[in-house]
Amino acid sequence: MKPFYFLLLFLLTAVTANAQENFIKINGSTNVNRFQCVNTKFKIDGNAYAFSEKPLPNIILKVNDFDCGNKMMTRDFQKILNADKYPEMVIKFINFTKNQKNYMAIVEVKMMNQSKRYNVEFCLQNNKLIGKKNVKFSDFNIIPPKKMGGMIIVKDDLDLTFSLPAKI
Repeated sequence: MKPFYFLLLFLLTAVTANAQENFIKINGSTNVNRFQCVNTKFKIDGNAYAFSEKPLPNIILKVNDFDCGNKMMTRDFQKILNADKYPEMVIKFINFTKNQKNYMAIVEVKMMNQSKRYNVEFCLQNNKLIGKKNVKFSDFNIIPPKKMGGMIIVKDDLDLTFSLPAKI
């Protein structure tokens, strides 16, 4: 019976640790499978981002800090985003307002000297802002790559997910 309790304790610790994690995720897919690249290494001034004050936060992400769970896929992702020439991606909050249930933000994503603004809806869960937005490689003039002579084709659509500690 003791091994069961240790296993349960281990699983609860892993779930709790994962729930506390701050991240930016980029989820995508190919004609063969799905992929996920995550950055958890961005710096926060203080313990949380302040959304009730001006100026609103900027998040600076190092492209080389994204991890796709596979060395070859991570290297390909960094190559697609031209990490050598453009080592940073910047997420800037332009506007942030509360609506009836959640929060709406205008977020500017800048990478590879291209900027694109998106309307993103966020919800507050356990002092974290959780937001999701569909974006495209083509929004940044990136042609989705093909591998193995065109047998594997990366789809243009990506899902961007935010989990940010917040003071509201």
